[in-house]
Amino acid sequence: MEHTQSDKLFAEALKYIPGGVNSPVRAFRAVGGHPFFVSKALGSHIWDADGNELIDYVLTWGPAILGHAHPKIIAAVKAAAEHGTSFGIPNPLEVTMAKLICERVPSVQKVRMTNSGTEACMSVIRLARGFTRRDKIIKFDGCYHGHADSLLVRAGSGALTFGQPDSAGVPAAFTQHTVVLPFNDEEAVEAAFAANPNAIAGIIIEPVPGNAGLYLPEPGYLEFLSEITKANGALLIFDEVMTGFRVARGGAQERFKIRPDLSTFGKVIGGGLPVGAFGGRAEIMDYLAPLGPVYQAGTLSGNPVAMAAGIANLEELERSDAYTRLEELGAQLEAGMKEAAAKAGVPVQFNRCGSMFCSYFTGEPVHNVADAMKSDRERFKKFFHGMLEEGIYLAPSQFEAGFLSTAHSAADVERTVGAAAKVLRGM
Repeated sequence: MEHTQSDKLFAEALKYIPGGVNSPVRAFRAVGGHPFFVSKALGSHIWDADGNELIDYVLTWGPAILGHAHPKIIAAVKAAAEHGTSFGIPNPLEVTMAKLICERVPSVQKVRMTNSGTEACMSVIRLARGFTRRDKIIKFDGCYHGHADSLLVRAGSGALTFGQPDSAGVPAAFTQHTVVLPFNDEEAVEAAFAANPNAIAGIIIEPVPGNAGLYLPEPGYLEFLSEITKANGALLIFDEVMTGFRVARGGAQERFKIRPDLSTFGKVIGGGLPVGAFGGRAEIMDYLAPLGPVYQAGTLSGNPVAMAAGIANLEELERSDAYTRLEELGAQLEAGMKEAAAKAGVPVQFNRCGSMFCSYFTGEPVHNVADAMKSDRERFKKFFHGMLEEGIYLAPSQFEAGFLSTAHSAADVERTVGAAAKVLRGM
């Protein structure tokens, strides 16, 4: 597969953009080689600058749940843009979006729009601390909540270790109130609350972590988190930037029947445009300015074009049998990939939740980031490039989730499984 134009573009980008990319994972550092540049996307397919056509399982990292360039989203964007791209004044589409979110997610009584998932998570942490008048936050190793300073933390050597910053430029003092624990470990959470009485404002968690590949909560784990936060006067925060409106109509909290105190959203509610949101119980949300003492603001929050795209996305999902179709496609892909790996004699763990998935090259089950780190990343690199040569685009990192859309067909999945069987046999 030729990448002449992409290579030229990347060489030019390196002169003006750090690393040649505007988000690090796009650089292919985890898999080697140079990234390709996309010139067009439609449905489940993308075309690079050299005209190569690929089946896309990244889907702009999740938002394109209806596939790329869905006609109703494009029409909604055009109609909104004709009336102005931004006002900095309340607009009717903000109200429509807020109502749609509250109707679909019972735990959300009020919601505030932001411009990104990072901004939503940063704001919800501030709100949790302001509402509880406590400073400490529990997060989990392998769960990514954007690149706000206090959340860029990895776990230390012990379950109660205060994490050190994951990035240069983040003072250690900014993360001293962030406690990082292993996912799916109830005892670690109990110990953290015991060690920090009346000091923990809340727990923030991806209910289905999608930023270390993909693994699921153990049965009863999310229920346990709900119970222990209530017992200790803390708040449970679900980061549903990825899972919201994707793994079910009402997100992971609907799928697992949990009602968190606060939630963050993004991706699907923007239909491919920059967006984020956070919401929850009215009594907590009313602590936000202008009603309460917790300040949060954004010039482009509730942007009319982004709202129009997101509304079109959510309404189309509501009109169709989207979630049934996504579940069927996910099951087809899971069965096919497991069979291909078994026939090739290659140890693979294929984890899936609805239309989100990940293949780990390991013979052991993956329940947390420590398990994920045991996977064979060199094998993944070979698999990634082999699939790319077969016209299949997967996330360029072992530690990222893949996504399906309603635009994917059974034939797309069949072709993908066939390509995987071929690549795996050659490994």
